[in-house]
Amino acid sequence: MLKEFKNFIMTGNVIEFAVAVIMAGAVGAVVNGFVSDIVMPVVGMLTGGVDFSEMKVVLQAAVAESEGVAAVPEVAIRWGAWVNTLVNLVIVGFVMFMIIKAYNKMKKPVEEAPAAPAGPTQEELLAEIRDLLKK
Repeated sequence: MLKEFKNFIMTGNVIEFAVAVIMAGAVGAVVNGFVSDIVMPVVGMLTGGVDFSEMKVVLQAAVAESEGVAAVPEVAIRWGAWVNTLVNLVIVGFVMFMIIKAYNKMKKPVEEAPAAPAGPTQEELLAEIRDLLKK
């Protein structure tokens, strides 16, 4: 069983998949930084200085701890963070589209092998019949 596992791990597909997962994490981090540090401040500036990451609808305000009453955290719908996530998704999708497009352009076209005849041609069959009749 250990030998089978080793063969499975050492196949090219698993290694390629592992590299793809690591690269996806790195690309995700870069895109997240790009969106939160570059794109969203520009969008916020264009919309009047709004910081989308802080935009939310408060359903229940936070209550601080006082006189033996436990603190209650804020309950809010953070729609601004969701907008940032949507922008991340669009940018990651576009980057992946461009990577796949470039990969497909670099890939050599696969040459098709000439199709083998499905069976003997009519002439070959007639020649066989002729040869059999001669015998």
